Amino acid sequence: MNIIIDIGHPAHVHLTKHLAHLMEEKGHQVLFTCRQKEFIIQLLEAEGFRYVSFGKKYLTTMKKLWGIVKFDYLLLRTSLKFKPDIFISHGSMYAAQVATLMGKPHISFEDTYNLEQVRLYRPFTDLVLTGDYKHPVVSNRKEFRMAGYHALAYLHPNRFTPDESVLDELGVAKGEKYVIVRFVAWNASHDIGHKGVTMENKIQTVQEFSKFARVFISSEGTLPSIFDKYRLPTNPSRIHHVIAYSSLVFGESSSMAEEAAALGVPSIFINDKSTWYTKDLEYKYGLMYNLTESEEDQQKAIQKGVEILSQTSKQDWMEKTERMLKDKIDVTAFVAWIVENYPESKRVIMNDPNYQYHFR
Repeated sequence: MNIIIDIGHPAHVHLTKHLAHLMEEKGHQVLFTCRQKEFIIQLLEAEGFRYVSFGKKYLTTMKKLWGIVKFDYLLLRTSLKFKPDIFISHGSMYAAQVATLMGKPHISFEDTYNLEQVRLYRPFTDLVLTGDYKHPVVSNRKEFRMAGYHALAYLHPNRFTPDESVLDELGVAKGEKYVIVRFVAWNASHDIGHKGVTMENKIQTVQEFSKFARVFISSEGTLPSIFDKYRLPTNPSRIHHVIAYSSLVFGESSSMAEEAAALGVPSIFINDKSTWYTKDLEYKYGLMYNLTESEEDQQKAIQKGVEILSQTSKQDWMEKTERMLKDKIDVTAFVAWIVENYPESKRVIMNDPNYQYHFR
């Protein structure tokens, strides 16, 4: 079987990397396609994957419209050479549209429920894999709700073991507290209208947290030189090992907040539109905090971070994560079975949603 996995964000590499390795181990051919964004290529190369890059993503509305034509053409040209049997992505309109042109199925992951994006890929998609938490219905005929968060595709205990040597890479001692502060660039289509944490509060965050722990900053955008000494020094491919031994993840990334929860680490997510899965992680499992971008909530977030660093036991959070894991499946094992047995696998799970629990 030939499989194309189209990547639109660095997090999508993590989402699909174990699936790709598993397929390759079984003798299937996997080709990743992507546009250049942040660490995508670095992550693909770190995993040793075969990939084709179609160049930089566009940021303005007019250029994004042109990008649909350009990237569809480039993906189609690549697909005609590779001859895929199936396309996989996280809501990629390009993969969905080209799959239809090729007469092949497209399986999509979904966890942001950005209707602007969903409308562009849904008509051309065979199966949409979502979480089993409360969220908008993507499609009554195509959607299947998995008992798992996307982070469990790569951070489930069956897939990930933290590497303590990352502490040496960070220059911190075993048991020493450190915080990951994550800022995003706010240039994606679903980021319109967001401003994020103010510069004044970014500075205050670093100052306050530094009283209790080492601070490391991970940022999509360019930061002032005053933050240079706080920049995270590790390779991007090591980020989950960094998270695993941290005492707190703080900032504007819902993906990183979710990853922290999967690893038993408290997180604080700042966004006016908290995602459905981060709400579920907070309200059902108490694994994180969702706060808005208002000045009042930004201050609350900083103070909550100080409280966690000064008072919270990490064991308390690990116990919450263990409770969550008992409810969930090994997402990668489940999706691998779907892909290898498609389309019969779709018929099975649509008729018996509980079949997924064979993949705990």
